[in-house]
Amino acid sequence: MTEQERIYQLRRELHEHNHRYYVDNQPIISDQEFDFLMHELQDLEARHPELYDATSPTQRVGSDLNQEFRQVAHQYPMLSLANTYNEQDVADWYESVKRGLEGQDFEVCCEMKYDGLSISLIYEDGRLVQAITRGDGVHGDDVTANVRTIRTIPLVLSGQGYPRRFEIRGEILLPWKEFERINREREEAGEPLFANPRNAASGTLKSQNSRVVAERKLDAYLYYLLGDDIPAGGHFENLAAAASWGFQISKGMKKVHTLDEIYSFIKYWGAERKNLPVATDGIVLKVNSLQQQRHLGSTAKSPRWAIAYKYPAERALTRLEEVTYQVGRTGAITPVANMQPVQLAGTTVRRATLNNEDFIKAFSLHEHDWVYVEKGGEIIPKIVGVETSRREPSARPVEFIKTCPECGAALARYADEAAWYCPNTTHCPPQIKGRIEHFIARKAMNIDSLGPETVDDFYRQHLISNVADLYTITVSQINGDGSREKSARKIVNSIQASKQVPFERVVFALGIRFVGETSAKILARKFQNIDALMAASEEELTACDGVGDVMAKSVRDYFDNPDNQTIIARLRSYGLQMQLSDESRAASSDMLQGMNIVISGVFARHSRDEYKDLIERNGGKNVSSISKKTTFVLAGENMGPAKLEKAQSLGVEILSEDEFLSRFPIEESAAQSSTPAPAQPQELSLF
Repeated sequence: MTEQERIYQLRRELHEHNHRYYVDNQPIISDQEFDFLMHELQDLEARHPELYDATSPTQRVGSDLNQEFRQVAHQYPMLSLANTYNEQDVADWYESVKRGLEGQDFEVCCEMKYDGLSISLIYEDGRLVQAITRGDGVHGDDVTANVRTIRTIPLVLSGQGYPRRFEIRGEILLPWKEFERINREREEAGEPLFANPRNAASGTLKSQNSRVVAERKLDAYLYYLLGDDIPAGGHFENLAAAASWGFQISKGMKKVHTLDEIYSFIKYWGAERKNLPVATDGIVLKVNSLQQQRHLGSTAKSPRWAIAYKYPAERALTRLEEVTYQVGRTGAITPVANMQPVQLAGTTVRRATLNNEDFIKAFSLHEHDWVYVEKGGEIIPKIVGVETSRREPSARPVEFIKTCPECGAALARYADEAAWYCPNTTHCPPQIKGRIEHFIARKAMNIDSLGPETVDDFYRQHLISNVADLYTITVSQINGDGSREKSARKIVNSIQASKQVPFERVVFALGIRFVGETSAKILARKFQNIDALMAASEEELTACDGVGDVMAKSVRDYFDNPDNQTIIARLRSYGLQMQLSDESRAASSDMLQGMNIVISGVFARHSRDEYKDLIERNGGKNVSSISKKTTFVLAGENMGPAKLEKAQSLGVEILSEDEFLSRFPIEESAAQSSTPAPAQPQELSLF
């Protein structure tokens, strides 16, 4: 067998093993054997670059090259489904279908409603050629490179009978197990947690780095087939055919004939869906016959032949045992309800957030109240009501604490703030550890070898009591009995490497209250070095676009604190970047000062994120939505139709890429050091 023949053979075998493992859940070889075959294929493909194939199993790992998502038009609009939350609405829909079909018999296909991100997959000659997000229903983003990394989406079809060209739609999801794993990792890295698997899947799929997508192990369920030559006249039958081609279709799909059968399906999955590996939030009902679907047609927003029944958020009644209080990085005090354990959404719930003092007062919460708790897609359950009929006559109202539960300092509440704060910023343990965790986070100093548990361990060992202490840690201090030298050296090297992080991120890493990533950039570029920033008055600070009185006072308070002055002096002595680089200073100006700019579309000269960075460096402000306050829209190819319409209706000027660069001769090197912005969730739709 030649090496070329072996490549083709390995590709066929690995596609089959992928399907058996990820879709059928019936692997016939071990993980080690699979990895051996994959490595063999990778080696052979490296020797034969002329045989490159975008659908090879080796492409599942993704790439760490940044990519731009171009907008493309959907051949068939991706409509949203009408939602209902009760059986009467389901009955009304069923009767409307009867009337629309003028007495014809009809079947209804019942299937799960998955809670993820809608996707449209296009296949030609049995190979995946394009993957498009829903977008606005008319245009979506081409995310093909990212979708290729999802193991349950076949790159090459198996079986036979599939059309030469067709489209199949479905939902991209993050399994519960992976969601929990990712959130644990984000917590250890000091990064904000994803609220639910849908947001995590959405953000992941829109990542600029397909290797990140591969690592997060997204899943996919497909549920609608479109094309000119699809095999059957029934929706259920088409999905059965799609399953034979290698697609993972909706679990538990069933074809029924009566309203009572629909109710039984809804009731069954109301409980059973909690055992599924992915998030679901309802049931989808579709008229099965494609001919009848065409006859019923659609409204401007949704098809008449389908409807979604959404399960209400699960609620439980349990007894409040006590309210405790947590201290965050900024000193914010968060009350937490500790309750008698209760089963909710598949997990045992013992605690729920109470947000702040105003939240407690709004419910008139009393000690040992019986409370209603909900847990929909959110991580932390929340109290949504109180059963006052079961309140004990002697129960006293819950009184918010007056002193910090960790250090005993008297709490303070700032104007226009709902939270109470511990003002003891430099000696309150949770604040100290929280600031260190913030300091090492990816978007700050990016000391990726440390996490919350390690920070807590070092703090308890008295190795660190502030962020400056990190730079005094030695390998010998943290390698234990010598068995952890490799990891200890990695930590120390990562800390030392952070000295090259640019000044803008150093300002953000300091953890000044109310100073976020964007405002840190504004302050760094306005004052250009730490000395000027430390010396700035509140009036000078508020003169910066986007810096208000509250933030200015917080910045001033931070730098007036002698402990913080000492920390900054130490950080300077250890070699951290305390001024803008020459390149950054040369690339900055006030040319766009006071301008609110919206970016839309795909660009040829620079990426969207590079333009955002360029705008910020030259005094402008990036805004996401168009309003009367928008100065102009920087529009690339395929500008979103909704934004175009709104800009035209408000008379907002639209500049092309060339017009923008011609009108504002900004040093283009300013656009070279940007970092990708977090992806925003797409609107959810099943079609």
